[in-house]
Amino acid sequence: MIFQDNVIKEYLKNVYFISGTPCGGKTTISRELAKRHNLLVYDIDEQFANHQRISNSAYQPSMNKVFRDADEFFGRTVEEYKEWLINNTREQLDFVLLDLVRLSQNKLVLCDCHLTMDEAEKCTEAFRIVFLIKEPLNLVEDYCNRPDHQGFSDFINSASDIEKAKATCNATLEALNKKKYNDIKRSNYLWIERTPNSTVNETVRKVEQHFGLVKKDFSMDI
Repeated sequence: MIFQDNVIKEYLKNVYFISGTPCGGKTTISRELAKRHNLLVYDIDEQFANHQRISNSAYQPSMNKVFRDADEFFGRTVEEYKEWLINNTREQLDFVLLDLVRLSQNKLVLCDCHLTMDEAEKCTEAFRIVFLIKEPLNLVEDYCNRPDHQGFSDFINSASDIEKAKATCNATLEALNKKKYNDIKRSNYLWIERTPNSTVNETVRKVEQHFGLVKKDFSMDI
């Protein structure tokens, strides 16, 4: 069954999407926005295990692929690793969209996600999505140092050659996100790049204004 884009957009009109590239600040900003405005956060990464349980290997093969250990997981080529990540996200999207339709019927929902611009075009309007980005170089250390990614950190550090595993992961994330990063910066979507000078308050303020959660600043000549 295929739903037309206008149907999906109508049923997701109460959903605001925070997408982007790894380590761009999606989790931090979505949680801060939710706290300030009493909104429900829907994190697709947190929902993966639930979706995996109700998935079917015939229809969602990437979601159901099992790896023996970290050596097998990070022992793939960059291209194999990248394609698996892309397919994982695509397969999970069906579950995500149906969850969002259900959860957003009577309330606003913030979706912390990995939508591409092509997917965003089909699912929502430009004023309901923001892309938070970071140049995809040497992301593994930043990723592993986050408390909410302790499981991944433990996993990659269980590899027999940790440095090789980290190098493969870094190369894969760069290959997966470099074009996406550049395309987002050339697009008409609102994007905010994370830099060493970025602050949570400033980023939240920009996203709030874009989503219409607060009135835009203005001045009057007297």
